[in-house]
Amino acid sequence: MTTLPEGFHHLHLELARESGHPDGDSHHGYDIVAPLTLDGHLDPVAWRADPHLCHVRRFRPDRDDAVGKLARRPGGQWYIDYGPGSADDEAGFRFNDERFVPGEYVSIREDDGEFHAFKVALVRPL
Repeated sequence: MTTLPEGFHHLHLELARESGHPDGDSHHGYDIVAPLTLDGHLDPVAWRADPHLCHVRRFRPDRDDAVGKLARRPGGQWYIDYGPGSADDEAGFRFNDERFVPGEYVSIREDDGEFHAFKVALVRPL
């Protein structure tokens, strides 16, 4: 088992209420392993030191799980990289500004090309 550096957390995101999902959906979301600052922001310095440790699992009730990496583009935009090429990448909307603390909301542009809001359901130090 890999020992993670201090500051790494498990983030569990669940689809928030939206058209078609008036109650949200706890079976549609993301599990992310990433470093956070003390105030709950993604930590780009810690990420840069260990980007290979930042894993993402997307889960949905009607599809197999997708596994990728949390990555950053030049200029600092966070995104989820599922493999070679950019066609399957998913962008985090203003992830630099968002706080990953329980009860907050973040947005991700999924593979349908639309942004969807996700509630931060769990943040656990690793």
